[in-house]
Amino acid sequence: MESSTETITDIDGNVYHVVTIGTQVWLVENLKTTKNNDGTEIPFIVDTAAAWYELNEPGYCWFNDDESNKNTTGSLYNFNALNTGKLCPKGWHVPTDEEWTILAEYLGGENVAGGIMKAKGTEFWLSPNTGANNSSGFTAFSVGFRGKTGFIPHGNSVALFWSSTAFDEIDGWTRYLLFDNEAIGRNNGGKYHGFSIRCLKD
Repeated sequence: MESSTETITDIDGNVYHVVTIGTQVWLVENLKTTKNNDGTEIPFIVDTAAAWYELNEPGYCWFNDDESNKNTTGSLYNFNALNTGKLCPKGWHVPTDEEWTILAEYLGGENVAGGIMKAKGTEFWLSPNTGANNSSGFTAFSVGFRGKTGFIPHGNSVALFWSSTAFDEIDGWTRYLLFDNEAIGRNNGGKYHGFSIRCLKD
């Protein structure tokens, strides 16, 4: 688990730090790009909850439609946005469900990996932030998400990340971290959700 001075810049000019965890190399920050790596714009959705829920194309937003959240929480993307295969910087990709499992297993298993991934303290997590030591360098912050009825307040209690693996036609596999648990959870969520993205090196 080795942090690096290496940085990666996306097509928007956002700079990300890099961390090596086992055989994998991850971005330390959540993705914040507004364009695909081929330069095409990702639709920015600020309209009603229905507009987001009924969207049948890629889309992104800022939590609470507030761009000031960009630097800490990054963007929220629907599954269609990551399903293009062009969302992460070139040479990087949205991790598969299996690649998330590899990360959790390297960090000691799903029951403890969340604490090893969470940023320490209570600046970005609600107390008690169980098990958080960030010894992996993954530095996960709590982030709200966009759901069927609008933005879901997080109260510094949860972080939700997409995988690129579909569960079925309407859901995709996700991973989540909680303020009161040191585990990393695995669940399936509707592809309309706006969740965070962490990119993994090819």
